[in-house]
Order: sequence, then structure tokens, then C-alpha cells
Amino acid sequence: MKIVEFKNVSKTYTNGDHILKALDDVSLEIEKGKLIVVLGPSGAGKSTLLNLLGGLDSPTSGKIIVDGKDISSLTKNELAEYRANKVGFIFQFYNLIPTLTVLENISLVNEISHNHLDTKKMIDEVGLLDHINNFPAELSGGEQQRVSIARALAKNPQIILCDEPTGALDSETGVMILKLLSKMCKGSELSDDKKTVIIVTHNQNIAKIADAVIRVKNGRIKSYEIQDKPLSVEEVEW
Repeated sequence: MKIVEFKNVSKTYTNGDHILKALDDVSLEIEKGKLIVVLGPSGAGKSTLLNLLGGLDSPTSGKIIVDGKDISSLTKNELAEYRANKVGFIFQFYNLIPTLTVLENISLVNEISHNHLDTKKMIDEVGLLDHINNFPAELSGGEQQRVSIARALAKNPQIILCDEPTGALDSETGVMILKLLSKMCKGSELSDDKKTVIIVTHNQNIAKIADAVIRVKNGRIKSYEIQDKPLSVEEVEW
């Protein structure tokens, strides 16, 4: 069952007489409950693709269908509602509020999501119950990233969008993060609904654990490879 469909999507930026095609007539489909890795060099269009799917930006042309709804035609208020309930964002730099504790940072989603999960259970899910009252500055990079993951998952979104989620982490912590993301695709005791995880990265190794690998170059889809037997996180040499 497909959850995402891009239909001839383009995104252009104009600067004087110069026109930049960040995405150029992109069409693709993504199945629900899959882990997808998007690879490509800097400036290839990876982050643009992620931002459009996340409702942070709108396409210049084409349609983006998510769970049967055309999000490319939504108003600003409707896009805000979409971002609040359908998608969770995990960034390379954790975007935590420094003056709030772990519990408070994650509890923020309760105010915007209609279908949020229990905050303390999510903190337990990422192994941070012992740090529930700590502030971000008191946590390691890996712990802060786990807070950002718990915050994204606490919204109980259908789609989790990750922009270089392990880029600022050591390999051991990065593996821990990837195990968490992989687990979400299979469902958990907190949410039976399988999540669709899309990871934008430069790291070729991460592609080995993906159900599908999308390679992007010059704003176009260079290849879309389905991997019938992806490796587990433990099987990859990091």
C-alpha cells in the first residue's frame, strides 16, 4: 500500500535572471511501513524533496499525494495541521529547547498533535527515563538525538522524516539511532501502526539497511532500487 506519491513534482527558485531547479519533474511512490534512504551529493535535491514531503515548502508544479490527500494544494493552516499530525521530523542538529527538560521538550507535541502517545512511555522507549528531568546541555549528543526522536515519535505520525540523523554522532551512537528508526517501521508495543521512515544522508552504509534506495542527482531521480533483503543494522560494518 503506497502512502506517498510524487507526480511530476518540480521546485524552482528564481534569483534575477537565474532559475535554479532544485527538483525537476520528479515522480515516485513510497510504500507504507518501509525504511527509505535518499542518497545524493550536496545540492542534488535531497533536502528539497524532504521539505516538500514534510509540508515545509510547496512545489512549483506537480502533485504530492500523502495517504490519499494532495498536500500540494493545502492552505498554510492545513499544512500546519498536516505537519502537526502526519509527519515527524528528526534533524542532524537536534532543535531542542535548551531551557526545557527532556520531559518538557517531548511534552510540547501534546499541544499540537491530536493522536499523541504517552510522553513518559516514549522516553522509556528511547532509554532515557533516568534523564527525564535533565536539560539538553546535560546530555550527550546521542542522548539529545534520542530526545528528538522521542519527540518526533510522540506525535504518533505516519511518516518520519530524517535529515542526516546520525551525521553529528559517533558510530556507536549512530547505530543505536538507526536501530530505533528501523524498529519503528515494524511497529512497537506503543503504536501498532507501522511507520514509514525516510532518511536523507550522504552515508552509503545506511543504504544497506533500507527497503528501498533513492538516488538523486541534479534535482532528478537517478535510480530507485528496491532491496528485497536489506541488512539488519547489526550486519553492517560501521
